[in-house]
Amino acid sequence: MPSMTYRDAGVDIDAGDALVDKIKPFAKATNRSGVMGGLGGFGALFDLRAAGFQDPILVSSTDGVGTKLRIAIDADGHDTVGIDLVAMCVNDLVVQGAEPLFFLDYFATGKLSLGEASRVIRGIAKGCEIAGCALVGGETAEMPGMYHDGDYDLAGFSVGAAERGDLLPKDVLPGDVVLGLASTGVHSNGYSLVRRIVAVSGLAWTDAAPFADGQTLSQALLAPTKIYVKSLIALHRAGLLQAAAHITGGGLPGNLPRVLPDGVNAVIDGSAWSLPPVFAWLARTGGVVAEEMLRVFNCGIGMCVVVRAADVAAATALLEAQGETVIRIGHLEAGSGEAEIRIDLPEGWAA
Repeated sequence: MPSMTYRDAGVDIDAGDALVDKIKPFAKATNRSGVMGGLGGFGALFDLRAAGFQDPILVSSTDGVGTKLRIAIDADGHDTVGIDLVAMCVNDLVVQGAEPLFFLDYFATGKLSLGEASRVIRGIAKGCEIAGCALVGGETAEMPGMYHDGDYDLAGFSVGAAERGDLLPKDVLPGDVVLGLASTGVHSNGYSLVRRIVAVSGLAWTDAAPFADGQTLSQALLAPTKIYVKSLIALHRAGLLQAAAHITGGGLPGNLPRVLPDGVNAVIDGSAWSLPPVFAWLARTGGVVAEEMLRVFNCGIGMCVVVRAADVAAATALLEAQGETVIRIGHLEAGSGEAEIRIDLPEGWAA
């Protein structure tokens, strides 16, 4: 019997080593205070004191990109899904008052493509730069027989910290105002429904997007998830932030109540913002009713922040200076029992 190798079984160790060498410059560009060492060790070290923390609480998050990856794979659009991966993790950290410190990724595939994987990880590094956190390591798993040719999956893991007295939410009260920060598109939730609607539409990924001039359908739907970290950290450090909710799976109804205490309800005015064209197209093409749209998608509001009524002007000015589009979408009022949300929609809102 001839001698067998790992490569004969479908795993190329040399390709994995080449990928590590290729991505080292990406990771180095994300370096920040507190990082100890670089890629290549068995684990990453981080010095919280060097990062400026005195009495820190660690906050951690893990997430993926979901079936948005299917569009990236089918349309050869691998450059921004790494940003999505980082965004889904760090946005969940910052709403708890934490500053994202470092990030690790898990990239799994049947057969490693050096060019494809490096495009994905370059996007991860870009997301880390935007969020101000360091890409300190990860894992590339080549698993023949587990994935179809060309397929891959991603997972991300982020750790942040907050001083003990700075955790959110904090002192949320009836009378507070809810500000919505605009999303950059569908972000990274609801893509199983998106793909079903695209199939019904009969459009190909290379066709012009009916809702975005100058873009193909895949380009428009792969718009990366907005990273809100620096804006929210600035708002929090200014003493203007009581709570924040990342609007992901479950939409506004499923996420905003998570940061409200018992006895406080949210009232949202659906006429305060216009449904962005991508969502109007999805609703119309798929026959998706307004309530389902709100439950599945962010519908144009990627992040909600809760501020005191007296701080609305100052908070809006600060957020706009950070590049955010800010919309006053509602307020909080007294309730009974668990926190609830009421969304008042104008007729034809999702049409």
